[in-house]
Amino acid sequence: MARTRFVGDSGLTARMTLVLFLLGALFVGLIAVLMAVFGRSGGPGVAVLIGIAGLGVAWYQWYSSDKVAMKAMRAREVTPEQAPELHGMIDRLCALADMPKPRVGIADTPLPNAFATGRSPERSVVVVTTGIMGRLTAEELEGVLAHELAHVAHRDVLVMTVASSAGIVAGMLTQGAQYGALFGGRSRDNNSGLPVWIVVLAVSLVTYAISFLLLKILSRYRELSADRAGAYLTMKPQALASALQKISSGMDSVPQKDLRASQAMNAFFIAPAVKGVSLSTLTSTHPSLEQRLEQLARIQTELGRTTP
Repeated sequence: MARTRFVGDSGLTARMTLVLFLLGALFVGLIAVLMAVFGRSGGPGVAVLIGIAGLGVAWYQWYSSDKVAMKAMRAREVTPEQAPELHGMIDRLCALADMPKPRVGIADTPLPNAFATGRSPERSVVVVTTGIMGRLTAEELEGVLAHELAHVAHRDVLVMTVASSAGIVAGMLTQGAQYGALFGGRSRDNNSGLPVWIVVLAVSLVTYAISFLLLKILSRYRELSADRAGAYLTMKPQALASALQKISSGMDSVPQKDLRASQAMNAFFIAPAVKGVSLSTLTSTHPSLEQRLEQLARIQTELGRTTP
């Protein structure tokens, strides 16, 4: 975690370290199995090439995460002259947190949301939508921005991107195995054995499933951690709680086509672009609204006891 005035979170650090270790081991195991499978069919180099390709895709996603995310949301970078109030809020929060100021962007969409991304605190961007700016009060928007800046300080975008490598390789293999099925790929050593593509498909699906669940569990915790850090920074957890409630209820008024167009960004948003769906599942990218509000209420009570 970066050294800022955001409250420390040893739980987040431990979880990010554990997930990286487990997914690293999973990635190595996947490549080892593929080398064994392709080795029997005379092509162990294929497994190595697939691994390198997967790492290359993950590296590109990390290196270009800010540009890719802004392009996906059709966001534009804005100057202090174009958005003085927004820049003023981020200036104050960055000074309070003692961290570099990120670039600032606005996405023209009715979707009430915000996100932060970038490969480092010095190369990050915080984006808000016109939908969220028109719905929240200044105090509520400040709470949202503090949450997003906490993600930048925690460097969890970097961890999530690197941790996705195993899933990326598994997804590539799944597609490749389905393609191979059309040509009936088989082990050369044992014509009566299982076709190579079935083995590859099974291994890649298991790898993808484990990677998917680990990343979702980490994603939910990082949202709670950012809520915590942002609330302690502003000392106004009730403002963030109010913002989350407005954002959640605001999803119901957003056209379904806008929700669908933005769902690929759900892992980055402060709240997922969904409506009428329970988030208390293993596959959700965010904790439930109830969990988040309960945590913020506890922080509010704690701050109330310590305030003279």
